[in-house]
Amino acid sequence: MMKIFVAAAAFAAFAMVSTPAQAQDVGKAKYDMFCTSCHGATGKGDGPAGSALNPKPRDLTDAAWQKSVTDELIAKAIKEGGAAIGKSPLMPPWGHSLNEEELKAVVAYVRSMGAK
Repeated sequence: MMKIFVAAAAFAAFAMVSTPAQAQDVGKAKYDMFCTSCHGATGKGDGPAGSALNPKPRDLTDAAWQKSVTDELIAKAIKEGGAAIGKSPLMPPWGHSLNEEELKAVVAYVRSMGAK
């Protein structure tokens, strides 16, 4: 019985390790799930729900903004919401819906938007 438990734990740990391509897929999937309605599919801040917001959602593709923020700040905004970083309280916290690996993947996906 102990061997089965150890094998299952080892498999679970191995399954959590992802390649960069898998992380990109996870980041995009979570972005699509939680962020697209406001920030838009391409991150321009033009999502369908975003049009009704004031202030408008951030354009995540903006190169100047991308250079001005750290990954940690982006992660904090996603995890704790806009108010946690002195921005709009209309951006909800998603920390309860994302584990740390998923959060890092979303940050990486947001960063990839600035490279386009």
